Amino acid sequence: MNGEGPAGSAPSPDIRVLVVEDERLTAEAHAAYLARLPGFAVAATAGSGAEAMRAVRAAVSGAAPAIDLILLDVNLPDTTGIEFCRSLRAAGVETDVIAVTAVRDASVVRSAVSLGIVQYLIKPFGFAAFAEKLESYRDFHARIAGGTVTDQQEVDSTFAALRRDHGAPLPKGLTAETLERVRGALREAAPLGVSASELAASQQVSRVTARRYLEHLADTGAARREQRYGTPGRPEVEYRARARTPGAEG
Repeated sequence: MNGEGPAGSAPSPDIRVLVVEDERLTAEAHAAYLARLPGFAVAATAGSGAEAMRAVRAAVSGAAPAIDLILLDVNLPDTTGIEFCRSLRAAGVETDVIAVTAVRDASVVRSAVSLGIVQYLIKPFGFAAFAEKLESYRDFHARIAGGTVTDQQEVDSTFAALRRDHGAPLPKGLTAETLERVRGALREAAPLGVSASELAASQQVSRVTARRYLEHLADTGAARREQRYGTPGRPEVEYRARARTPGAEG
């Protein structure tokens, strides 16, 4: 499924993902998770470092479609994910990597950071945690796709997109289930925005509750605030899902 752009614009291309995982059933599960996420497509799967490197080289040479992201198991039968990344960087390949592993060794995490691995997903995990990481990456990818950022606020919000963490505690009184509903309502409303009053009516919550969820999404970089004019009384704040296409505002 292609990502939706602003009204009148062409859909953004899917983020093509190479799934590197030596356990077949796990690889199939990750591919199935990706298929459920708008804006992603499985480019290929690989069960070893050597197989993954062949897929990357084919993509770089143009013999196969491009790979935008590597979902990389850290423990592979012929190498480690860290060594695989070192080989990628030594070859000048800057493809983004999300490490998927049960390893909790701090030295491995430090190596991952030094090699530019953009996310670190700890096994075991369910679809919700997987989706949160991948959606964070999708927002980050969209923000940097245009090649430039306009100011410090834009830089900060770009990195905030990666810092969103499904496992992090939510502010008191907020629940993950309702947050996902609000996030979905924002996506469905795009490219239009919604106010706290409109969200409260559609989600059957109080206006105060709706505003708390919208403010949380804005604070974490998943939404942006704008003033809505043209209605009687005071200007109303509306919230828009962050743009996911190159050149989009925000």
